[in-house]
Amino acid sequence: MNTESTLQAIPVAAPARRARPPKRKTRITIYLDDEVLSEFRNLSERCGTGYQTLINAALRHRLAGPGAETSLA
Repeated sequence: MNTESTLQAIPVAAPARRARPPKRKTRITIYLDDEVLSEFRNLSERCGTGYQTLINAALRHRLAGPGAETSLA
């Protein structure tokens, strides 16, 4: 049996493409008080997490708290 013909007969699979994860965030523009932004940036430096991530976590925490729906109005 010829080695070249054996290798040619074996199909080569294309490299698997990783599927993109579903988009879970949206870019927005938001105005925050300078003091609020400064506090989040300071906290960011102390804990090593991005300030936008910290703002997102604070908003999530507030929305998950009891009575969040009634106190937002």
